[in-house]
Amino acid sequence: MIKISFPDGAQREYAPGTSALEIAKSISEGLARKVLAASVNGQVWDLNRPIYEDAQIKLLGWDEKDAKSTFWHSTAHLMAEAIESRFPGVKFWVGPPVDNGFYYDIDLGDRSMTEEDLRALEAKMAELAKQNNVFVRKEVPKAEAVAYFAEKGDEYKLDLLQNLEDGTITFYTQGGFTDLCRGPHIPHTGLIKAFKLTNIAGAYWKGDDKNKMLTRVYGVSFPSQKELDEYLALLEEAKKRDHRKLGKELSIYTMDDDVGQGLIMWMPNGTIIIEELEKLAKETEEEAGYHRVVTPHIAKESMYLTSGHLPYYADSMYPPMELEGEKYYLRAMNCPHHHKIFAAEPKSYRDLPYRIAEYGTVYRYEQSGELFGLMRVRCLHMNDAHIYCTKDQFEQEFRSVNEMYLKYFKIFGVDKYVMRLSLHSPDKLGKKYVNEPELWKETEAMVRQVLIDSGIPFVEVQDEAAFYGPKIDVQIYSVIGREFTLATNQVDFSQGRSFKLEYTTQDNQHETPLIIHRAPLGTHERFIGFLLEHYAGRLPVWLAPQQVKILPISDKFMPYAESVRKQLRKAGVRVSIDDRNEKIGKKIRDTELLKVPYMLVVGEKEMNEGLISIRRHGKGDAGTMPVEEFIGVISREIADRSSSE
Repeated sequence: MIKISFPDGAQREYAPGTSALEIAKSISEGLARKVLAASVNGQVWDLNRPIYEDAQIKLLGWDEKDAKSTFWHSTAHLMAEAIESRFPGVKFWVGPPVDNGFYYDIDLGDRSMTEEDLRALEAKMAELAKQNNVFVRKEVPKAEAVAYFAEKGDEYKLDLLQNLEDGTITFYTQGGFTDLCRGPHIPHTGLIKAFKLTNIAGAYWKGDDKNKMLTRVYGVSFPSQKELDEYLALLEEAKKRDHRKLGKELSIYTMDDDVGQGLIMWMPNGTIIIEELEKLAKETEEEAGYHRVVTPHIAKESMYLTSGHLPYYADSMYPPMELEGEKYYLRAMNCPHHHKIFAAEPKSYRDLPYRIAEYGTVYRYEQSGELFGLMRVRCLHMNDAHIYCTKDQFEQEFRSVNEMYLKYFKIFGVDKYVMRLSLHSPDKLGKKYVNEPELWKETEAMVRQVLIDSGIPFVEVQDEAAFYGPKIDVQIYSVIGREFTLATNQVDFSQGRSFKLEYTTQDNQHETPLIIHRAPLGTHERFIGFLLEHYAGRLPVWLAPQQVKILPISDKFMPYAESVRKQLRKAGVRVSIDDRNEKIGKKIRDTELLKVPYMLVVGEKEMNEGLISIRRHGKGDAGTMPVEEFIGVISREIADRSSSE
């Protein structure tokens, strides 16, 4: 018999070869109908896969992220079967689950796919799903796999097989479709009750613009039609909030092919947002005892060899420049420069914790196929800082950084968040991670304890740490539930030694400080993208590029409008006048589209009585008020950094 342990500590014994689905049925038929996959000793498995040894098991229902991924991956295979029936001879690259659904990259040869094809594919998928075809897993020797795809003339799968070893190769078959796949999958296609193919796009093979352009088909699926309908309604709202659409409409940023992909140019409106965010960060950091620094955008190869970023991070760095026999790199991270500042002057225990901060510009060579608006770019302006502290100071410093996150969440109206504690993988020490097993255990335990003591919600994920230590990635959710990776808080037990950083202890010994890397507001690019979608472009008054627009009813009232503008400008309010020869109704509609928080309408009555008629974006008429009183109201709103309208 094998011993199966459950998350609640309970244990049961089963015959060797029992599957997770059979285990679920032994508990209750209702549970068996709800589970989609199982975590077996930390790995996600098919429910039908036999278990032959003692195992820790967790049964995964729809609410679990790994279950959704399994469900969407399985639907991608169902879609591929439908595509193969409509486009004979099609070749498939990869079809992974993503944050909200799935996609498959396919080579249609000289054919193309249309919206009409998507609807026909959905009909075929519905037909295939009803057949309740089982997803069958088969382990295949590499030679057999190569022969299979060579016979089909499939260069894409043959390329994948190059990096796989015997004993790691699996095929999955459902109905008439077979693919190279490591899984896992749901038990059968009948569980896929509702789906929608949402988009067709182009994607370079392997994300490299030097390779062939493939067709990428996106979709999403759910266990019920009700859940799909709710998601599609949310998707429509998300389209309205798309930061790329809003960024253009509100003149926030632009990109240009002559400048380069993924390189953002901030327009005046976007620059105002950046400056307000920097002002907030600088105030917060000054209060917390940070020193501001400025460092170069390039550095010699030797520094990145010392830091360990070369070779660990080389694929994400721009190629070096050769000058006077030296190689220089555009910086992809700020930390080595900051370490040099720490080392520039002797430090004692009295100087610690030593906190330095910079809105540093970094450059990362993201694959062109992965670039996405403000979310994935090649030039990033990062709210970066590094804290050098003793081991005794670590808990308070790490906690203070997390508290800074919570302060920012409150300012921006972020109610839902979770912190991902990213841990190393012991079998990748010396390859992906610094080879210090005891230090990994110690620092991971320290970070975990701070999170527990702080009562902050967190989840643990394996094999996602930085190469020099464990880290926290902050996941936040917009008001419509879209998830964003905002920022990071990292522990570094390696680079201090690499750079020979030290401080003098109270008993005159030399010690290496622990280093905390933190970026609570992440990058301007990603954070402003989040804010545009979170607020649907209706930024809070303090953050809005234009806070007030004055709308004179006719040219006759321009002098009064100008006097109001001067008073507001003197009070530090960002204000302009709509001096176009247009009717007041059109001026109001146009200003609404620009999402300016306040409109001040001025006419005969307002001019004669020294008043302004106030309209609030999205809310309409807010009554009249003397100019001085309005200045007091909006000034308090700006000073308080209120996130509500």
